[in-house]
Parts: sequence; C-alpha cells; structure tokens
Amino acid sequence: MEKKILTTPISAADLEDIKAGDIIYLTGYITTCRDVAHRRLVEYGRKLPVDVRDGAILHAGPIVRKVDGSDDRYEMVSVGPTTSMRMEKFEYEFVKETGVRLIVGKGGMGPNTERACQEFKALHLVFPAGNAVLAATEVEEIESANWKELGMPETLWTCRVKEFGPLIVSIDTHGNNWFEQKKVEYNATKEEVLEDIYKHVQFIK
Repeated sequence: MEKKILTTPISAADLEDIKAGDIIYLTGYITTCRDVAHRRLVEYGRKLPVDVRDGAILHAGPIVRKVDGSDDRYEMVSVGPTTSMRMEKFEYEFVKETGVRLIVGKGGMGPNTERACQEFKALHLVFPAGNAVLAATEVEEIESANWKELGMPETLWTCRVKEFGPLIVSIDTHGNNWFEQKKVEYNATKEEVLEDIYKHVQFIK
C-alpha cells in the first residue's frame, strides 16, 4: 500500500478519503498544545499566539533543551503524546475556533471530538505510545515557542517535521471512531474467547 503523507497546510479535500484505522504520516508543521492552552482558548477566550488553521496540534508535554550557545533556540529530546481524553471537553470548541485539521495524541476521544471532526473536517490520530524518543527524531527543528511562562510541558512548541508518524486515524471526517468500533467488535467476541481461554487455565485456583 502506498505510504500516505499529508503536508501542511491541509485542506478538507485532503482528508475526505481517509478512514478510521488508516495510517498516515505528517510533513510540515505541528504545534504541541495540551490542557492549559485548550483552557485558555475555550474558557478564557484567549487567542492562540500561533496560527494552527489547516495545520496540526499534538497533545504532548515534550522534553526540550536549549541549543548550545543560544538563548532562544531549542531542540527536541523527547515528545511522547499525552492522553487525549483530557482535552475531550474542550475539543469541539477548539477545532471550531482554530480551524485545525489534525489532532494527534494518545488513546481515543469521545462525542465532542467526533462531532468536531465531522462538522469541521478534521482528524484525530494516535501516535503509538512508548515512542517519545523516536518521535523526537522526526522533528527537524523547533521553529517557535509561545506561552513559555506555562513551563516546558504546556509551552506551545511549533515544530517542523518530516514524515512524523506513524499516525493511526482514530476519528475520521465522517465521525467514525476507531476505538469505539473496536470496543463493539471486542464485546461481540469476548465471551467466546474467554470460554476457550478458561479451558486452558482450569488448573489455576
């Protein structure tokens, strides 16, 4: 299968044929954006200091370090995704206000994000957990840092990336939720599989 690479800026048309469960890679720009940034935008009405329209955000609190000899240049050490569900209550309004196309994180999200992805033509994607150092190698450069007063994890780090991924599509532009679909499949076969397992572990008391 041909490797699917999306390059920012991303249009709705770029996403219409991508389905939940597909794997894509991102080239261009992605900005780390997690709890406090979502709260500032949605609850306090503060505009983001970086434009993510037709771009990508990453639910992550990375580890960065200053480039030797520089006061304002940084390099990525580790950038593992954080649990996306924490942003669920904010995500509909966040997508509506910012026009972001890709939301990258860890684990699934719920109805607010499904509705946002469907109405505003965005995707939620999962970067496989446990690969924070690998993800950092796919960051070519940190181009800007905003809201540094929030501390390293909550700063908005805007990164230039090349083939950042693999990213598994969790929610597509039709609102299909891969995690919820898999839960249904799991529950449909769970009892049958457990019965088979029990036959082999009857000796355990």
